[in-house]
Amino acid sequence: MRISPKSFETPAFISIGPFKNTIIFTIFKGQFTSRMTRFFRKIRFRLTQNKQFLKYSKYAVGEIALVVIGILIALQINNWNEKRHFVEAEKQVYRNLKRQLQEDASIIESNVSFNRRFLEQYQYALEKLQQGDKVKEDTIARISKNLMEFSDFHQQRNLYSTLVSSGDDQLITNDDVLSSLQHLDETYVYINKLEEAHFDVIKLIYQDLYNVILFHPVKTIDQKALFGYPIQNHFILSIDLCTEKEEIYKKALSRIHRIITLLELEIND
Repeated sequence: MRISPKSFETPAFISIGPFKNTIIFTIFKGQFTSRMTRFFRKIRFRLTQNKQFLKYSKYAVGEIALVVIGILIALQINNWNEKRHFVEAEKQVYRNLKRQLQEDASIIESNVSFNRRFLEQYQYALEKLQQGDKVKEDTIARISKNLMEFSDFHQQRNLYSTLVSSGDDQLITNDDVLSSLQHLDETYVYINKLEEAHFDVIKLIYQDLYNVILFHPVKTIDQKALFGYPIQNHFILSIDLCTEKEEIYKKALSRIHRIITLLELEIND
């Protein structure tokens, strides 16, 4: 898994607080420096008292070197902690995304089944209408009432935009995950528009069916109108909408499953 240069910054979103590691580092450095200063002060005093200037010079270089080494060690520990917290925060984002996508997939799969059931009914009724099969009049009437049924995913959650607005997109170092989420959001938008169009069609169907069939109990009021072209056109349009919705549902599912696979690789890395 690629780690961006930003992994060495302290992200403000981490629940442990943005300054905790800096405080730990400062305390460590302060304690270390204080103890070493007292220790070296005693040695420096003895050397200067004895006028051992050469030894004092060597000692001063050694003192500086030890302090620098101590600070570098503390800094390395601090950077290691920051990196570890970044990786854990990134994986948490991946886990949250996976859970959301699994919920979406479950809803879409239910819509696929719902949509398919009515699509098959519409295709059967249209065939009987085109054949002028009056024997199937009651069946056609019942299916005609079902023209007002439709699958509705209507997902308003924009996963990619939500990540950007929350700042969590800065945690995702896998560019493939980000681009795939953008494409999925585009698919969701198309699904919503298609479902809105289907609902508008249903309102027109209701107006035409109102004087053709009795809704409860279902029976034909105007047989001639039931077998006329306006009702057949409603079936044709509904079949086209259901077919297109099935295709876009399956496309969304394919993208969701691909993203989940990418997320699992990152989570288990």
